[in-house]
Amino acid sequence: MTVVVSTPVSAPFVAVPLSVQAHEFHSVLRDGGVAVDLRDASSHRRFGALLGAVAIDSAEALDLLSPASPSALRAATAEAQWVLVSEDGYDAELLAWHLQARGVTGARFVVGGYRALRERRVTGSVGVDALGLYDPR
Repeated sequence: MTVVVSTPVSAPFVAVPLSVQAHEFHSVLRDGGVAVDLRDASSHRRFGALLGAVAIDSAEALDLLSPASPSALRAATAEAQWVLVSEDGYDAELLAWHLQARGVTGARFVVGGYRALRERRVTGSVGVDALGLYDPR
């Protein structure tokens, strides 16, 4: 099968890296990044919330975070610095690619997702002493 595209598909070069390592999470947030938790409600109940993050259903995230979308959040601008977090990082990576293709050059994802943050005991904007509240029984 041959696919014909009438116009070239391209995206501008982005100087911001697409990914964030778990150990960089807090510094990226301090520099203006906004954490976006893409996990579902059952993951929040089982493993805990990503404190300080905007929780968005992953199925609606592209429309909510894209500035040109009619259902975009007020904070959804081309300059937004979204730090996307999914359970393992894969859904967040795909979304970051799509957002950057739509002109949101600050969209990034956390490598390894929430699992990587949890392994490094980084689960939001609270101190390490509060993490025990979210340990499964």
